[in-house]
Amino acid sequence: GNTSLRCRDMTPIKSSPRPERLVLIVGLCSVAALAMFASLAAEVIEGDVFALDQLILMAFRDPHNLDLALGPRWLQESARDITALGGFTVLTLVSLVATLLLALHRRRREALIFAATVIGAQAISAIAKIVIDRPRPILVPHHDLVYATSFPSGHALMTPVVYLTLATIIASGETRPHLKAILPICAALVIVAVGISRVYLGVHWPTDVLAGWLLGLAIALCASIALRANT
Repeated sequence: GNTSLRCRDMTPIKSSPRPERLVLIVGLCSVAALAMFASLAAEVIEGDVFALDQLILMAFRDPHNLDLALGPRWLQESARDITALGGFTVLTLVSLVATLLLALHRRRREALIFAATVIGAQAISAIAKIVIDRPRPILVPHHDLVYATSFPSGHALMTPVVYLTLATIIASGETRPHLKAILPICAALVIVAVGISRVYLGVHWPTDVLAGWLLGLAIALCASIALRANT
């Protein structure tokens, strides 16, 4: 009996990856995304991406009538519905409700980090648009209302900030691994769909969307580091 007990006591325990290593990896990914955003912004300013932007943008148009988006009218309507998921009104409502629910569940630190991340990202987006000052596409009609300059896409930037950060917060309280994986996957699907809809509707160049994804991802990753600190 004592021998078997000693054997069980000496069984090595598998240790989980250290949090410091995970934070380092996330931090490096954030820096990489920022570097790619800066490189893309430089290419846009120099005009080196116009040919590629034009090629991709025109691929979403009806070859027989460039004034029309490719596909049936219901697809265009669906694109407008999808793009609304990354619009100011929807994201503001989602952010307010999420912040309130987190606060009511006494997760005040997470509520504060989430709210600060969303507000900060919105400010960064506005500043970037002013600095780059890229005009919207004029090759095709706009099938959605626009109010600001083109680079980066605010929809593409804010969707990772809101949906990925929320997925991180919700997943932190989930013990089932498959649900932890499903949350960011669902967020990523929404992010990609919203970004593609901006090009499909003719209101953004493809590089505007890519830049928004990169900057939004970098901000969301920084938020995830802050959420992991002291937990």
